[in-house]
Amino acid sequence: MKLSRRQVIAAGAGAGAYVGFGLGAAAFAAGETPITKLIPSSGEALPVIGIGTNRWVAGGSPAEAQAFRDVLKVFRDGGGRVVDTAPSYRTSEEALGTAIDELGFRDAFFLATKVDRSEKQDGIARMNDSLVKLQRESMDLIQVHNLRGARVQLETLLEWRESGRIRYAGITTSRVSQHAEMEALMREYPLDFVQVNYSLQDRAAEERILPLAEEKGIATLINLPFARGKLFKAVKDQAVPDWATEFNCRSWGQFFLKYVVSHSGVTCAIPGMSKVAHAEDNMGANFGTLPDAAMRRRQERFFADL
Repeated sequence: MKLSRRQVIAAGAGAGAYVGFGLGAAAFAAGETPITKLIPSSGEALPVIGIGTNRWVAGGSPAEAQAFRDVLKVFRDGGGRVVDTAPSYRTSEEALGTAIDELGFRDAFFLATKVDRSEKQDGIARMNDSLVKLQRESMDLIQVHNLRGARVQLETLLEWRESGRIRYAGITTSRVSQHAEMEALMREYPLDFVQVNYSLQDRAAEERILPLAEEKGIATLINLPFARGKLFKAVKDQAVPDWATEFNCRSWGQFFLKYVVSHSGVTCAIPGMSKVAHAEDNMGANFGTLPDAAMRRRQERFFADL
């Protein structure tokens, strides 16, 4: 039997393994600050849990638009700042720009988008369009999406960074097959960020990308921290182990996210969130403590034994 994340959360709640966002909300209300890590190139602090918006779609029903606004509220109230989108995510940029404007959250978030064109002028047009849709005059971070036209687009990004149109420049991939190319670009260009796939199941980034990011002083955003939902399917009918409370973990989502962001080379994880229940759960990982090296090994052994 395959269970959805919603079913896993519900099963955990019935077993007393899921407390939901109560932990995060209570801690935040009591004055506890989110866990943060620094962007090496600037020293700016970012909360370790961000949000991906690849399933956000503009022009839907009023209920769908309200759901996006509600997710952003939960995300912000949970100390979240980093919001990642891309022009290739259908109408995600437009949906996000509209929701932020309607909520009056214009200065609340660290906005990151991407450029996915091979030619220089096409890339410039693409980025200008992103600024319009996101209703911004400048962007916190623009990244070359899946390394497409990386060297051409990085020339523009570095020019834009110098002129102040963007604050940070980076590159992304969600494919292990591109890790070698990413490594070469990390060595060649003065990047602020790389975005890479990494999870308890997919640990290839530990081999070269994350250590090199630490060596070069490059911040990292982590996509696919749930391995496209495979991690939830792997634990389906099991309760979160009791020892997970040692790092303030009360759900499988928090278990998986805290593993990712506890790596010394990781700055922020950006799980996709388009539902309030998921946002409430994920933001609980923004608080408390993180697994130490011994606990990370225990998490790895636990997952390997499933």
